[in-house]
Amino acid sequence: MAFLSAGAVLVLEVLALRLVGPYVGVTLQTSSAVIGVSLGAIAYGAWAGGRLADRVDPRRLLPPAFVLAAGATAVTLPVVRTFGEMLRGTAATSVLVLAALAVFVPAALLSAIAPILVKLQLTDVGHTGRIVGALSSIGTLGGISATLVTGFVLVAALPTSTILLALAGLLALAGGLLWLVLAGIRPVGRNHGGKPGTARRPWLGIGAVLLVAGTAWTATAPSPCDVETAYQCARVAVDPARPDGRVLLLNSSRHSYVDLADPRHLEFAYAQWLGVVVDTLAEPAAPVRALHLGGGGFTLPRYVSATRPGSYNRVLELDGGLVELDQQRLGVRPGPELSIAVGDGRVLLREEATQSYDLLIGDAFGHLAVPWHLTTREFVTDVRRVLRPGGVYALNVIDFPPERLIRAELATIMAVFDHVALVAPRAVLAGQHQGSNFLVVASTEPLSVADWTPALASVAKPAAVLSGEALVEYVGDARMLTDDFAPVDQLLHSV
Repeated sequence: MAFLSAGAVLVLEVLALRLVGPYVGVTLQTSSAVIGVSLGAIAYGAWAGGRLADRVDPRRLLPPAFVLAAGATAVTLPVVRTFGEMLRGTAATSVLVLAALAVFVPAALLSAIAPILVKLQLTDVGHTGRIVGALSSIGTLGGISATLVTGFVLVAALPTSTILLALAGLLALAGGLLWLVLAGIRPVGRNHGGKPGTARRPWLGIGAVLLVAGTAWTATAPSPCDVETAYQCARVAVDPARPDGRVLLLNSSRHSYVDLADPRHLEFAYAQWLGVVVDTLAEPAAPVRALHLGGGGFTLPRYVSATRPGSYNRVLELDGGLVELDQQRLGVRPGPELSIAVGDGRVLLREEATQSYDLLIGDAFGHLAVPWHLTTREFVTDVRRVLRPGGVYALNVIDFPPERLIRAELATIMAVFDHVALVAPRAVLAGQHQGSNFLVVASTEPLSVADWTPALASVAKPAAVLSGEALVEYVGDARMLTDDFAPVDQLLHSV
């Protein structure tokens, strides 16, 4: 019982990140909220379970605790999906409320079981330490086992809904078996803290109703995903204004746009800016070698191949499930001109040969933020290593006023590359925005900034370029990001 109840709490905590991600993103704040709410549930459940165990026969509490936890687990997914649309956003209140809806009630019920078990086992105060220590150790082993099995096996093999319903069924089975086993045992006397005759059937009935209702509700609750990968909720939507247009949504955010009939079409502003950089990288139509950190919908690899025939594109993408979706729904086909490596971009970058690429595009995101380990000076140094002399590093960054993240990233890249420029909408550089994409372009040799200006002025969202002294002034005293100091999420969400 200790192993199962503690393990179930950790399963819920791991899955809570996947439940809330499509609505509030997968950020440090989301992880912190889920962990904090889970710990709060554990603390409250342990306190409440201890008080109840002193007032009620512990054997009468165990079956209802398991069955009520089963019912609460069963309704978790539909509750989160119902309220997720209303709480969508990155505000701290939305993140905390959704995390609480995902994990608090079932985790509190399960955490109440440990002190009940202590009360049940404690017949001699001389053995208190041994009993509490043993149950704590067993519960910890349950939590460790559940975390590893969920993270390494279950999430990769089964949908979140299936895991939650299976867990609810297991908890309900445990509660039902306990009810049968303990039904004929006489209640513990008052000297052990029990109160004979305490009713338990109503609570078991409530748990059973929740279990059945949750199962049915889960089956009918709308899913925001076409595919639930190991990392995110992914969906491909058709653009009603463009029959061949497809929008890739990751955790409900518009991540990539692809025109299946026209690979030269770039819908998003930052993609158009990248297109300008690609167009001016070398002689028109000359082939290049390009490395892409983050695949998304493979928009830029398609563009490079279409505008520079014979080019070689290599894509490093963390999410293998997303690559499969791209192949099924967006027509991605690996071949002589396109290779795909699944894994962490920084780890895979170390395996790339020195001075082997003309262009490296950074377009990897965890919701709105570039993963912190892809922002540091140490990482940018490795980027410079794989670029040929005169090769270009182009990095897409999202930031909000007062633009602390983009300034810090610029300070970092300027410490490694001799020539750096920033592309952003004119209104953004004037401080008139609530959030925007920024494109950082860097090289060891002078950039063709003058060639960009006419093209950037003609795109759907005209942009300006900062370089030289103007860029140094914009960066100001921003602190460089390193492996020892890279608070990317905090910089992004600063106000």
